[in-house]
Amino acid sequence: MRSLFLAGFMGTGKSTIGPRAAARLGIPFVDTDEIIAHEAGVSIPELWQREGEAKFRDREAAVVRRYLDEAPHVVALGGGSLLLRNLRHAVLDRATVITLTADAPEILRRVGDVSTRPNLAGADPLERIRELLAAREGSYAECHAQLATDGFDADDVASAACAVVQRDPIVLPLGNRTYTVDVVNDAPEALTDAIARTAPSSLVIVTDTTVRRARGHVLDRALSHLAISRIDVTLPPGEDQKSITTAQTIWDAALGARVDRETLVVAFGGGVTSDLAGFAASTLLRGVRLITVPTTLLAMVDASVGGKTGFDHPAGKNLVGTIHQPRAVVIDVAHLSTLPVREMRAGLAEVVKIALVTSEALFQKLEVAGASLLDPKSPALLEVIRDAVTLKARIVRDDELEGGKRALLNLGHTVAHGLEAHTAYRKYLHGEAVALGLCAELEIMAERGFTPRELVDRTRRLLMALGLATHAPRDELRAAARFVMTDKKRRGATLAFPVVMALGSAEVRQVPLDLLDRP
Repeated sequence: MRSLFLAGFMGTGKSTIGPRAAARLGIPFVDTDEIIAHEAGVSIPELWQREGEAKFRDREAAVVRRYLDEAPHVVALGGGSLLLRNLRHAVLDRATVITLTADAPEILRRVGDVSTRPNLAGADPLERIRELLAAREGSYAECHAQLATDGFDADDVASAACAVVQRDPIVLPLGNRTYTVDVVNDAPEALTDAIARTAPSSLVIVTDTTVRRARGHVLDRALSHLAISRIDVTLPPGEDQKSITTAQTIWDAALGARVDRETLVVAFGGGVTSDLAGFAASTLLRGVRLITVPTTLLAMVDASVGGKTGFDHPAGKNLVGTIHQPRAVVIDVAHLSTLPVREMRAGLAEVVKIALVTSEALFQKLEVAGASLLDPKSPALLEVIRDAVTLKARIVRDDELEGGKRALLNLGHTVAHGLEAHTAYRKYLHGEAVALGLCAELEIMAERGFTPRELVDRTRRLLMALGLATHAPRDELRAAARFVMTDKKRRGATLAFPVVMALGSAEVRQVPLDLLDRP
């Protein structure tokens, strides 16, 4: 169990909810304001007046970091404790953060005597509360859940907070567009709950015929508990469906049903479905909400998280699209029970890529588990999926629009996309092409002294252990190089290219295009 940190504005009930949640979880409760006042030997208002806000925030940060290193606790935070981005993200990485909310008049009523609240100094405390709430809105939104406390029983709120701790979602903090990723095993109710939290007016369910046949009964079970009107869009399967024509099919179905802007699109399928449904959602009525429910391993660790959407073009793969973050992602590994082993292998290639650029520990897990990860029931597989999603989420939160660090996730993809386009998307699954691309790109950088030779060999061994090919025909590699000119990462005569210097350590460099023209 991780610690539970209760964030939110003063007067939202952190000190009331905290002890109740701690009793239910069986762990201690602490209040950072009480700790600071005790250690300083003076009250918070006196300390604030004596030292000023900046020094007080330093004291807060020190206490917060201390409890990150302690055994699990429920920690009630001061209203401004997590305003610093780096500290907030450190806490999100290592604890469950729940923001408690209440409206401004209710906060003022609970606070009472504002003379004890130095941040409410001024002629109009209600207006000051509203001003601070607006300024902090994006920071407060970066949490695992927000729970309203005005008009709600304290015990009910504490129970809801404990349920979030037990759910243990992964969070992708993006201000007001923050969302969570649930990684579960055979839990259709996780999708039911995710949809219910968005309170949509209607649902547009996008899937394909293969997934509908194999896993449609699970989808129906999840939706059967929801009294929400539903439009089903079932597409033919395959990469060749990834076109503007298919996006038009989704638009036509939704608009024909007269959906409104409170509609929720649910992408239930693999990477193609995620990309197409996401693009359709991002453009429908200038943008409606989206939940992704990946049913392939590749989509679980890649396409479903991060917000990239789009479709292919004759000039290359994924050249038209948007970035449109979902409201939630529900990864249920039970969907993999019907996935062919070839698709499992392809998905693991993306996990190898993530490990190469971010985590030696994950790479080692893959080496130890090896071919056992091809079994959808393997306990190690759920852990590997969770690790991969967590690592990707941290990259996306720091570079959502791929202006720098996020390009690390393109390792292997320059060559892979070229191979796929050259072979008309019929010879290789995407992950198979990524495995070939990883080896080709690592080899290129090793020849130029950037990547250790032993890492190239170690990567080949791992990919082979997972049943993936590591050498593409030379004529295909040469043909694939032609597509570099249409790569989205090209800047004139150079390309933003991930370079792995050591296992788990990589950086994006601008390399000449002709460097990649001789694979």
